[in-house]
Amino acid sequence: MYYSRYQPFPEIGGRFALLIIFFGIIFAISSTAPRETLEELPALITVIVGSLGMVIGVRHMVITKQDVILAPFGGLLLCIGAIDLLTVEWVNSSTNEQIMSFIMSSIIVMLEIYLAFRGLVVGVPGISWSKSGLRQIKRGLIYGKNGAIEHFKKSWDMNDPWLNTMSHAALFLIYEKIGDEESSSEHLLELEKAGGWSALDESWTEIIKNSLSEISL
Repeated sequence: MYYSRYQPFPEIGGRFALLIIFFGIIFAISSTAPRETLEELPALITVIVGSLGMVIGVRHMVITKQDVILAPFGGLLLCIGAIDLLTVEWVNSSTNEQIMSFIMSSIIVMLEIYLAFRGLVVGVPGISWSKSGLRQIKRGLIYGKNGAIEHFKKSWDMNDPWLNTMSHAALFLIYEKIGDEESSSEHLLELEKAGGWSALDESWTEIIKNSLSEISL
């Protein structure tokens, strides 16, 4: 819930956090019930929810590029639940079963390490902030910490110069709309250094202009 507030699309992580809180409340209630809950049930639910979060998170991390925290946190739940299930009968398991459980646990943990590195260390790609910046314009949110201006300012990417060009164009049009001539001139200069308007897809400038024309500032 905390980390989702720093994502370009905070509702993705926020919904998953609410789901975890819901199950946490259910398990807290069940722990006080007169009849005991099945011992493996919490671990099983954790595996299911963690797997769901990880699959959806990987999709957002790799394909839609809208979120990078859902996959590692979903993977963390999967690790906890899976290792719990694999070791619940550890004492009564044979040597071969223990070895297989250890190998499967190690694979899951290595997968989680990769997801944590890809999501939490590498961080949010610039294109995610660019997408969210466009969405904020359509919502009419221009100023503030969650406004379009701040989102576009976070969308720089040294590996993708074309993304920087798109961001400068968007910021120029926004500042021009709100009447900030100094800032608009700065971004126009940066845009011209990157090749000017001809280096941009016309559809990008059109959608920014149309979105800005629909809001009143």
